[in-house]
Amino acid sequence: QVQLVESGGGLVQPGGSLRLSCAASGSIFSINTMGWYRQAPGKQRELVATITSFVSTNYAISVKGRFTITGDSAEKTVYLQMNSLKPEDTAVYYCNGNIRPTLWDIFRDYWGQGTQVTVSS
Repeated sequence: QVQLVESGGGLVQPGGSLRLSCAASGSIFSINTMGWYRQAPGKQRELVATITSFVSTNYAISVKGRFTITGDSAEKTVYLQMNSLKPEDTAVYYCNGNIRPTLWDIFRDYWGQGTQVTVSS
C-alpha cells in the first residue's frame, strides 16, 4: 500500500518562508508525477506545483517565482520551498503522487492527509 506523509506546515508571518516535505513509502514500482495542491476554506482544491520524473516542474501562476518544488528520486520525497508567503497562501496543503504500485498495476493518484499552512501577522 502506498502512503504519502507530509510535514513542515505551520504558522508564519507574511513575507516569511516554510518548507514542506512529502515522502512516499510502501509498495512503489514507479513514480510519474508528485506535487502539491492546496485547499483554502470555502474554496476548491487547486494545483500549486508538480514535478514529473523528479525533473520537470510546473507551477500555478499565483506561486511562480515564490515557490520552488524539488524532488529526491532515491528517497521518493518531494519538497516545496515557499518564500515571500502571503495571507492568501493560507490553506491545507496536500501532497499528491501519481504512482504505479507494482509492475502489474496502472498509475494511480494517491493523496497525503494534508498539512496546514497559515500566513498571518
